[in-house]
Amino acid sequence: MLNLERLRTLDALARHGSVSGAADGLHVTTSAVSQQMAKLEREVGQQLLAKNGRGVRLTDAGRLLADHAAKILSQVEIAQSDIEAQRGQVVGEVRLAAFPTAARGLFPAALTTLREVHPELRLRTTELEPEAGIRAVLRGDADLAVVLDWSNKRLPVPGGLAKAELLDDAPDIAMPADHPLAGRAEVDIEDFADEDWVSWPEGEFCYDWLMFTLRSKGFEPRIAHLAGEHHTQLALIAGGFGVCVAPRLGRGPVPDGVSLVPVRQPMRRHVHAVWRADADRRPSIRAAVEALRAAGRGLHAPIPGSGRADPGGPAPSLTPE
Repeated sequence: MLNLERLRTLDALARHGSVSGAADGLHVTTSAVSQQMAKLEREVGQQLLAKNGRGVRLTDAGRLLADHAAKILSQVEIAQSDIEAQRGQVVGEVRLAAFPTAARGLFPAALTTLREVHPELRLRTTELEPEAGIRAVLRGDADLAVVLDWSNKRLPVPGGLAKAELLDDAPDIAMPADHPLAGRAEVDIEDFADEDWVSWPEGEFCYDWLMFTLRSKGFEPRIAHLAGEHHTQLALIAGGFGVCVAPRLGRGPVPDGVSLVPVRQPMRRHVHAVWRADADRRPSIRAAVEALRAAGRGLHAPIPGSGRADPGGPAPSLTPE
C-alpha cells in the first residue's frame, strides 16, 4: 500500500525540482525528504531518484509515479472538500498568500473576522507577488492567493484554478508637493513624460504593467529608481526624486512633501482571489473569500481633492469567475 505522505513528498520533488525546494514547500528538513523518498523506493521496489550533478532528478519510474501522485492528491483534495462541505463547518487550516499591499490592506480585517466567526479555523499567511502566488496555489503550497491585474494588462490564470473578484483599486500619481501639477484635480499620465519615475523592481508584474502603460502613451519612461515597497517609493518622491503610481490599497500614511493626484483616464487594479478548483467546495475557502471581500468593502479611501469617498468600484459578484 502506497503511503500518502510519501506520495506527497514525491509530488513536491516533481513540482519544485530539488530536495531543498521540496523541503521548503513541505516545511520539513531536507533529511526528512530524503528519508521519505528512500522508504518510498523500498515500497515500490524501484529507483525513483538519480543523481544529477549536485542535485537529483526523477527517473522514468519516478516521473511515472509522480504523475499518479498528482492525480491521487487531487482526488484527496476533492474528497476533503466534499467531507467539509457535507459537514458544513469551517475548520482546519487555510494558507493565504497576497501581494504586499493586499496583505497590508486586507489581511488584518479579514483575519480578525475569520478568527471571531470561525474560531476553530487555523490561518497562515505569507506575502507573495501575484505570479508567485498563483504558482504557490498550483503547487499546493497555498490554499488561496490574492492577486492583481490591471484594466489594460490582465494576469493569466491557468486552468484548474477558480477566481473571484474582491475589489477594484484606483491608483493616483504621487509627486513632490512643490511639483507644478500638484494642485490639479486630475492629471494625465503623459503629463509626466519628461519626469524621472520611481518603479517596482524589474521582473515584477507591476513593473511590466508600468512600462507597457507609459510606452502606450507614446514616450519611453525614464526609470530612475526601483523599490519594492510603496512606502520606500513615497519616501523617494518626498525627497524630490521623481514621480510614481501610488495605488490606494494598503497605502498607509503619506509622508510630508508628497502630493497625490487622481489619474483622469480610467486606470484600475483588479484584485482577485484564486484557489484550486478541486477545493472549491471547502467551506473554509468560501469563508476566506467572503472575509476578504468584506475587508475590501470596508475600504472607503477619500479621493484626494474631491471631498468624496471611493468605494473601490462596484460590489463584486458572489460567484467565482
